[in-house]
Amino acid sequence: MGETKVCPDCGSTKLTQDFDRAEVICSNCGLVITDGIFDTGPEWRMFESDEDSSKGRAGPPSTFTIHDKGLTTMIDWRNRDIHGKDLTPHRRAQIYRLRKWQKRIRVSDAMERNLAFALSELDRIASNMRLPKNIREVAAILYRRAVEQRIIRGRSIEGVTSACVYAACRQTKLPRTLDEIADASRVDKKEIGRSYRFMAKELGMKLPPTNPSDYISRFASELGLSGRVQMRAKDMIDQAIRSGLMSGRGPMGVAAAALYIAAILEGERRTQRDVSEVAKVTEVTVRNRYKELQDRLALEVDV
Repeated sequence: MGETKVCPDCGSTKLTQDFDRAEVICSNCGLVITDGIFDTGPEWRMFESDEDSSKGRAGPPSTFTIHDKGLTTMIDWRNRDIHGKDLTPHRRAQIYRLRKWQKRIRVSDAMERNLAFALSELDRIASNMRLPKNIREVAAILYRRAVEQRIIRGRSIEGVTSACVYAACRQTKLPRTLDEIADASRVDKKEIGRSYRFMAKELGMKLPPTNPSDYISRFASELGLSGRVQMRAKDMIDQAIRSGLMSGRGPMGVAAAALYIAAILEGERRTQRDVSEVAKVTEVTVRNRYKELQDRLALEVDV
């Protein structure tokens, strides 16, 4: 019903949506408040899971991870007709020419070419890191903003793309380190860091410091630890933040130490080497953060 919640004539709040007439009507006085509304709900019922695709009439939703947002037509690479039969040589030649021109039309100018290359690189990095779709969408939106504001000139596309992935991971609270992104991309850690700092300044991104709790679920999953250990580790991190222990400490080291202590307290002991390898920090870092947490929180840990 949009923003209209009250009848402007009689003040009644009893409004009815009539999708047959595409109108919003006041049930009290009969005034037509809005016309031309859209029914965003399902237009059919499904009784089996495979009926979803058979009754669909539209293509996939638009996405920012494709340079044209996935709204153009794609000509299939398989030379078969609708019945699955092979095309004749004459028809195959026609489809080849159509496919070639369709590819040329999709990328019409320099900005389109830039987006096409950069978004394919972004998808490659995200696939290597097994990042979910929402992070890819956020990273693609950040890169599009950078292109629109013309701040990528003079910088490598790979570096800016990697920086967008790093920023998107932090925004969605599924952080990845610069080392992890550098391993998945074709640029080094320093270039990604420089591009990220430049973009954060130019685009006005204000990302808060990474919380060690954001790493707990991933590290615990790789170590095979239970949910009880994760909850206890997060509680310890919350106490450490309130006591001011996080100042000047790397979040990954604190997360690793909290998991190490929580695993011991819950009877799921892991070695400092196991924890340090998963968190990609040194055993010395785990040991130092562990001692600090133990002293500050007055924990009794039987090592």
